[in-house]
Amino acid sequence: MTIGEAAARSGVSAKMIRHYEAIGLIEAERRANGYRSYGAQDVAVLRFIRHARDLAFPLEDIRRLLALWRDRTRASAEVKHLALGHVEALEAKAASLNAMASSLRHLAQHCAGDDRPDCPILTELEGKTA
Repeated sequence: MTIGEAAARSGVSAKMIRHYEAIGLIEAERRANGYRSYGAQDVAVLRFIRHARDLAFPLEDIRRLLALWRDRTRASAEVKHLALGHVEALEAKAASLNAMASSLRHLAQHCAGDDRPDCPILTELEGKTA
């Protein structure tokens, strides 16, 4: 199938398919005319990548997950370890985002939001104490 058909079946854009090929996550066969050709297994790999990206796995972790997925002799413990490490990273990121939101909420509560130029939000961004 063509890259457009593979994109439609996998939910991954043709541009991202080319990118994944460029970084070695997927290998497309080349026809005699130089065009890429994809099969059902390629679409399965693309769907795997898309689902992993939906869960915010970094590309290097996706590379490792793909290798584990392809290795039928793998121990599921490796997969679990990788997934739980990602959970920890997501939780740390969520805590950081919550702290940022709290800080901005605090600054916004102390901003009069009127016609005066004084604004603790801008003062904080400038690096001065609000």
